[in-house]
Amino acid sequence: MILEMKVPSPGESIKEVEIATWLVKDGDYVEKDQAIAEVDSDKATLELPAEMSGVITLKAEEGDTVAVGAVVCLIDTDAAKPAGSAPAAEAPKAEAPKAEAPKAEAPKAEPVQAPAATSYAAGTPSPAARKILDEKNIAPATVSGTGKGGRITKDDAVNAVPSMGTPTGGSRGTERTKLSMLRRKVAERLVSAKNETAMLTTFNEVNMTPINQIRNEYKDAFKAKHGGLGLGFMSFFTKAVTRALQLYPDVNSMMDGDYKIAYDFADISIAVSGPKGLMVPVVRNAELLTFRGIEAEIKRLALRARDGQITVDDMTGGTFTITNGGVFGSMLSTPIINPPQSGILGMHNIIERPIAVNGKVEIHPMMYVALSYDHRIIDGRESVGFLVAVKEALENPVELLMNGDAKRALEL
Repeated sequence: MILEMKVPSPGESIKEVEIATWLVKDGDYVEKDQAIAEVDSDKATLELPAEMSGVITLKAEEGDTVAVGAVVCLIDTDAAKPAGSAPAAEAPKAEAPKAEAPKAEAPKAEPVQAPAATSYAAGTPSPAARKILDEKNIAPATVSGTGKGGRITKDDAVNAVPSMGTPTGGSRGTERTKLSMLRRKVAERLVSAKNETAMLTTFNEVNMTPINQIRNEYKDAFKAKHGGLGLGFMSFFTKAVTRALQLYPDVNSMMDGDYKIAYDFADISIAVSGPKGLMVPVVRNAELLTFRGIEAEIKRLALRARDGQITVDDMTGGTFTITNGGVFGSMLSTPIINPPQSGILGMHNIIERPIAVNGKVEIHPMMYVALSYDHRIIDGRESVGFLVAVKEALENPVELLMNGDAKRALEL
């Protein structure tokens, strides 16, 4: 029996996927539930498992975009499992000499191109090619045309690269690779956020001394009590954000045409760096979680993102985002809103700096924080007030985040 394997739907809003990598070759014998391909959607990279055991025939190439429900391969379930794969590997080698025949015809193509230098069309781009070259700011005279009479085709323009100046020695290699569907979607959303929102950023600074004191005092006991779970900064920031969202609910809302959608829960998106690029998994109902619950959920999602096992559902939704550029050494930045959300908090690195405390100069670990927000729905009062509320909670965590009892809040 020949089984048609179709692309399953990764999520309601996803209509097509891209074949990122085939993990098997055409003609291979595959076992049921064996991962045969990695497919990129605009939200995540997913593995495609074989539905039955048998010999596989590929119907799509790597890089192809295929619709959800389309056939990407066939599996012959009646085929016997081969003893080895060596005979199959030899078949292409036997056909190798046949590839020499086209080489003999190659010189015939050269005389056709010879008149191109004197043809009126030589170096003249087609309308589509001219538009692309203008967008790339590339002069047509620097592009070699492969079309009839030396005309510059659309493909010539797409593959053209700007001049890098006169070489002076050393390696000057270049590589052109297609962006994954996930990366293209992220780029599209970032540009959309810049163009379609009235985005502003407000800044403040946080004295991290109180949090450092709590972590230094309880992190070992926390780790021992909760099965090796670390007490990091993200749980403090997440708790501070959920508290501030309750005080300033406009920051926890979204625009929908002429309407505002407000939420009475806080699903916090946490930006993490995965092998396929930026991932933004969601911590659901973070306002109900304890410090231990937040740390456990962030660890679970981060491991899934790192191992490429993150699902579309893990990244669907979210009412507010936290991103931590400080892990890469960033001191200050203006994070971009994650649409359709209206706000994002940017954390940065911690640097010891002199500050004035009660009229005296003291050195404390300080962090700049940034809130980017959509001014269409969030006014200056709410945005500044929200960030000040986050600052106050982080600088007085025992009273404002732990109800005056750190040990009980940490479940020790």
